[in-house]
Amino acid sequence: MPDKIALLVDNKRIENFKSYIIEADLYTADDAFSLEVSNPEIEIKKGHQCDLYINDKHEFTGIVDRVIRGYDKGGTKLRIEGRDLMGLLVDSYCEEFITLQNTTVKALAERLLKKVPFINRKKIIYQSNFSGKLKNKAKTGSTVAFLDTPHAYSQIEPGMTIFEVLKDYAGSRGMMFFTLHDGTFVFGKPKETGDPLFNLVCTKEGWNNNVLEGEFIEDISTLHSKYTVVGQQQGKDSIDTTAINTKTTIENKTWPFYENGKLRMYKPYVARNNNDYQSPALAARMALEQARYQGFQLTYKVPGHSQGGRNWTINELAEVNDDVLGVKGSYLIYGRTFELSKERGTYTTLKLGIRGGVAPQ
Repeated sequence: MPDKIALLVDNKRIENFKSYIIEADLYTADDAFSLEVSNPEIEIKKGHQCDLYINDKHEFTGIVDRVIRGYDKGGTKLRIEGRDLMGLLVDSYCEEFITLQNTTVKALAERLLKKVPFINRKKIIYQSNFSGKLKNKAKTGSTVAFLDTPHAYSQIEPGMTIFEVLKDYAGSRGMMFFTLHDGTFVFGKPKETGDPLFNLVCTKEGWNNNVLEGEFIEDISTLHSKYTVVGQQQGKDSIDTTAINTKTTIENKTWPFYENGKLRMYKPYVARNNNDYQSPALAARMALEQARYQGFQLTYKVPGHSQGGRNWTINELAEVNDDVLGVKGSYLIYGRTFELSKERGTYTTLKLGIRGGVAPQ
């Protein structure tokens, strides 16, 4: 059965398209869509919210950024382009200096998103169960969840975008700030465990193969031998530098340039984070995890937009058995693009990476 796609915008339901590209990616701030409709005479207004459905399932909420009308020898054309709701945060800037003390990620998000239109703030997911804890200096031996730990001090300046502020603030607590396929905002981590919902097979004998194309990239250009985050705690009156200066270094155990236990290529990463004593450790680990994701990339093209009655979905796991590329195991689907073109028909491009920031052995 062919996949069905429908666009709801301006109280209209559009179901016939000449071509489309609909993106979703955990590591892209603002996912985009572009659709060329078959009935170019319809009236679509820029700036309106739109919703995309694949096989009657809601897959995308966004804003129409551009409406392009044109014509050629084949007749008139109408193309609709836009981005998901995260695009509003990428485009929106903070307007004033804000000094924050003892503010959690959730409290800051509620404050900055208060005036942003279209966003359902009740649907934002604040994860508190992802792995890892830090020692709480206030109570010896106790631990606290990253999300529930207020930042001791932070400064927001005019000209910073809302997305930039929330991404950096979340990163100081070991979290990502990303959006799911349906537009839900998440403060937390991508999926690490669970049963894979999908499978990708490419055997040399051709048995049960279900992919059209595959590509495997191992890239060390984004990796470093160690990750260091330094900072100075703000708002402290102490003259003791050990109480003010903070520093955390994490060695990259998967760095390939070791020989007989000795480092052959030294390539350090250094960043600054001044929020509080916990921030450097969490930010350094986050930097390492994201670099590992970028350094291990699987890309597959598959026919259609679904498998076993379920649309291909980001932040889900897929079991890969690829004899040609030599890849086997469970991987995270972090990117997914639905496409329709005259040349190739309907297909989906999937981007897969390692789970939980741990490189496969």
